[in-house]
Amino acid sequence: MRPSGRKTDQMRKVSFERNFSKHAEGSCLVKFGDTHVLCTASLEDRAPSWLRNTGKGWVTAEYGMLPRATGERMKREASSGKQSGRTQEIQRLIGRSLRAVVDLEALGERQISIDCDVIQADGGTRTAAITGAWIALRDCLKWMEGRNMLKVDRVLKDHVAAVSCGIFAAQPVIDLDYLEDSAAETDANFVITGKGGIVEIQGTAEGKPFTQDEFLTLLGLAQTGIAELIELQKQTIAG
Repeated sequence: MRPSGRKTDQMRKVSFERNFSKHAEGSCLVKFGDTHVLCTASLEDRAPSWLRNTGKGWVTAEYGMLPRATGERMKREASSGKQSGRTQEIQRLIGRSLRAVVDLEALGERQISIDCDVIQADGGTRTAAITGAWIALRDCLKWMEGRNMLKVDRVLKDHVAAVSCGIFAAQPVIDLDYLEDSAAETDANFVITGKGGIVEIQGTAEGKPFTQDEFLTLLGLAQTGIAELIELQKQTIAG
């Protein structure tokens, strides 16, 4: 039995609130249950120096957690003068996931920076961030299209979303909250596109190694869950 009472294949309630930030070219507040992440997309009308005169643009991401996103206050990483390895890993994952569905040549010599700030954490912050960041990115591109800077359908090749899956209490489950994640025997994150392409899989056994059959079960759960998330993305941007 899951602590939340959810079925093994049941995700938490997911919602997207577009245009959450007044100033950003694109923004989305994404909620996976009690995990809430604010994603903003900011346009810079020039490429990074190492891409200048190549005709290509760039999409990058930064990730952070507010001090009281968790049960006890955390120090801001800025106060220590450097980001943790975990933070760097997550923001690189978000950037890779978004670039997998962007035509950087069609974007032109511009950079879009995605900021993912965790307001409240209850497991799955990186997967929520990726899923909400896609909406913020798409709305930023739509903002650009409205100013005759590009065509969204030329730049954005597909949807992308992410979800966690794991083995908790000897059962494969989807979308782990903190209680499950902290006690999971296996923990994995899946990033998959709307067409079913796998962008990235991160999987770790916390004790007992998992089997190939267990991995395929987790993959199946992830594919079903991400299909649901992408359908929600479609409904959200259609509204």
